[in-house]
Amino acid sequence: MSTVVMHNVVSVDGFIADADDQVGPLFDWYSNGDVLLSEFAKVSQTSAEYVKPMMAGIGALVVGRHVFDITNGWEGKPPAGEHVVVVSHRPRPDGWHPEAPFHFVDDVARAIAKAKELAGDRTVAVAAGEVGGQAFALGLVDEVAMDVVPVVFGSGKRYFGSTDGQYLLDDPHTVIQGDRVLHLLYRVRRRR
Repeated sequence: MSTVVMHNVVSVDGFIADADDQVGPLFDWYSNGDVLLSEFAKVSQTSAEYVKPMMAGIGALVVGRHVFDITNGWEGKPPAGEHVVVVSHRPRPDGWHPEAPFHFVDDVARAIAKAKELAGDRTVAVAAGEVGGQAFALGLVDEVAMDVVPVVFGSGKRYFGSTDGQYLLDDPHTVIQGDRVLHLLYRVRRRR
């Protein structure tokens, strides 16, 4: 059975981007080290030891249509895992990478179910933000992973989206200090 992990890089005040979708210094830690993580990232040894196995364990990624659009769906190549499930009321764009392992689903709960089916025993990663917040509020998220960067945005796109209400997490079971980033992993407490 898959574990569903909501994940993103986040400012200390809880934002994953500014109001214009700019990440500013949030991703600086992806280029401040000596260990090659991908063609786009060189991180510290400490961060690499945390990130590499996490990325290798992902079977499917769930994102919203907004993330799909601003990344152009990573040109049809999943940034992690073998499949991407896009939560959207609009279908796959006409002619867009017909062979790409991207699945368009119009409901968050169905998207998580589809991702779990595709991931098998591997992890389902859900991008934080509106879609992640909806999955979290529905009780579909098992763990919350945050790469906390020492910057204050003041406003912007919230890690938990527009989720309102109070939810409890367990104490972090993973706390790793990288270079200009703190990697945290929490289990979500289930409501009784």
